[in-house]
Amino acid sequence: MMLPPGTPDLDALALLASVAELGSLGAAARRHGISQPAASMRITALERRLGLRLLDRGRTGSVLTDAGQAVVELGRPVLTAALALTDGIAGLHRAQRPGLRIVASTTIADHRIPHWLTALRKVHPEVAVVLDVANSRQVAAAVRDREAELGFVEGPHPPPGLGSRVLTADELVVVVAPGHPWASRRRPLTARELADTPLLWRERGSGTRDTVWETLEIHGTPAPPAAELGSAAAILATARSGAAPAVVSRLIVAHELRAGTLRAVPLAESTPLTRKFRAIWHRRTPPTGPAAELVELAARIEAARAQRH
Repeated sequence: MMLPPGTPDLDALALLASVAELGSLGAAARRHGISQPAASMRITALERRLGLRLLDRGRTGSVLTDAGQAVVELGRPVLTAALALTDGIAGLHRAQRPGLRIVASTTIADHRIPHWLTALRKVHPEVAVVLDVANSRQVAAAVRDREAELGFVEGPHPPPGLGSRVLTADELVVVVAPGHPWASRRRPLTARELADTPLLWRERGSGTRDTVWETLEIHGTPAPPAAELGSAAAILATARSGAAPAVVSRLIVAHELRAGTLRAVPLAESTPLTRKFRAIWHRRTPPTGPAAELVELAARIEAARAQRH
């Protein structure tokens, strides 16, 4: 398609429409972010191009001529179409923007993912990341069903049938309210004692629950739960009330221990309570591009963090 000679410049046409709308060349210039002399020069260039006088310039200001009004009316559909074109092109850019959907267990999402995504954004600012949060079993299911490109889980073992990489170890601690009898005990707690005690447990499918259960069942079937709660916040609040002990990640309870609202109970050396943080993915589609970069950055950040501590 060839445009005929004399086709008006769209910026100048939009400026003329602003003069008609605002009633002032100065106000139109301010809207378009240019000086009034520059606006006057653009209108003059448009008049030359069209061969029409579009503005009557006087000491009290400038007003559109009849021809100027007609050009504005004829140009409105053109300007509307131009806005639709630029909006459509912006939509194409958004659609082409690289995206990465990940899903993570609650502890990782709350306490580690923000650090990893900050590092990823520095090297891939163009990548739009979507994060969903679930327990470890649900995260594994989402990755198997290809609802997410990458998952992050906690637990003693990698989910079956998925590719994985260990990022770091996470320490679990037994915590009680300051008034609980265990808060002042000097003798380390044994796994047998812990197994025989009704604890505050996370829901089935939680990586914390799986880790603690596997550690304690070596010493006998763990006692029935004092309560099963669906979030770390609920666990901490119930533990603070003195209802029962809980086993939680040191990451989520660190501020409570510093504040003294909960107390850590020392464990016998024969009772290691740790779990692994892992990146997981579908075996047929190992992570590439930004997903692979995120896994690598997470591993590096956690290695540096472990050295500091």
